[in-house]
Amino acid sequence: MKDIDYLKKYLPKEKLDEGIKKLNEGLPVQYIIGNVNFYGINLTVNENVLIPRFETEYLVEKTINYVKEHLQKPINIIDIGTGSGNIAITLKKKIDCTVDAIDISEKALKVAKENAKKNNTQIRFIKSDMLKNVKGKYNLIISNPPYISEDEKVEKIVKENEPSIALYAKDSGLKYYKIILKSAYKHLKKPGIIAFEIGMNQGKSVEMIAHEYLKNAQVKIEKDLTGKERYVFIFVKD
Repeated sequence: MKDIDYLKKYLPKEKLDEGIKKLNEGLPVQYIIGNVNFYGINLTVNENVLIPRFETEYLVEKTINYVKEHLQKPINIIDIGTGSGNIAITLKKKIDCTVDAIDISEKALKVAKENAKKNNTQIRFIKSDMLKNVKGKYNLIISNPPYISEDEKVEKIVKENEPSIALYAKDSGLKYYKIILKSAYKHLKKPGIIAFEIGMNQGKSVEMIAHEYLKNAQVKIEKDLTGKERYVFIFVKD
């Protein structure tokens, strides 16, 4: 659906002209509408959170399948860098689980809490820089962290509108994978799964980092629907 048709479908007539003006000024249509559909769930979005994308829906779908295959329910989950809460809320709805969701941004957490309430999901939200304020252990650690290298070219509409804190990472985009995996042994139950969304050229690097910190882990690099490497799943048995 073209953005203009999207506006016509979801904006009241009295707000349509203003919406078209904002669209022409380069504002993402999802921010103009104020919500987005993710995995069949309606979520509020604004300039304080990343716009959930289809690639992340596929991360959630794959994760649900692996949880069913490898873990005994009920399970407990932590979503690192929750943003709008899209991953945490969807997993809470689809799996017998408890969920903690963390973010460093107070503004993002406000949006996530609103979405959890709107979707009638019980999630514990924690303000934390990665896992610094987290003490628990989890069967599943999942994250779609910032992974764009600081010198990487990004679409203008993304660069100018979406929060940079949710997009960019130092060390060729690998900074947060290293931070998470370095402390994962303290927070991952066994058996356990770590699920990441990654940049399309980061699979082998993330795999190497995983093996550095989790010696006996099994690592799978998987592709999105366009054939690009987009996910890393790490399985730890003992």
